Amino acid sequence: MERQEALVQAAFELIAERGFEGLRTRDVAGKVGVNIATLHYYFPTKEKLIRGVVGYAMGRFRTTLQPAGSPGEQLRAHFAGVRRLARDEPKVFAVMGELAMRARRDRAIAAIVRDVDATWQKTLAALLRGAAKEGAIASEAKSGDLAAIIVATLKGLFIVPGDGRDPKEIDRHLRALERLIG
Repeated sequence: MERQEALVQAAFELIAERGFEGLRTRDVAGKVGVNIATLHYYFPTKEKLIRGVVGYAMGRFRTTLQPAGSPGEQLRAHFAGVRRLARDEPKVFAVMGELAMRARRDRAIAAIVRDVDATWQKTLAALLRGAAKEGAIASEAKSGDLAAIIVATLKGLFIVPGDGRDPKEIDRHLRALERLIG
């Protein structure tokens, strides 16, 4: 499992540095100090390696969700966590942006991105429903619609070129979203 995680981390780093087009499985293997056959043992296809990278990135996003507290507190914590990621782990945004752009041309990656988006929207919609029920947000829009807007906004921020992923800009957009729903 340790070697598999190292391969995923290496692929994540290479995508963050070079973009998706610069991802070469030989480079991933070399970065970890294994041969290409070892990489293929753990990840028989590039798609499976990408699924591992997406799983790693989404794990970083899951750190923005706290399991305890009221839905309103959890929602605020999620926004604060996304701000923290933008500031402390900008590569997560770079990698997700690369994958989102690649999804337009690659059906397999598009399916992975759709699954991630659906899960994220479902999670946000549940938080928004709960926050509205407890009176923590004032918005009368449907929770599913609000979740879609939040995900679309953040995905748009992922796709912005590297210098445009300034944590201050992400913070500004998140605050605007919070004002809209609150």
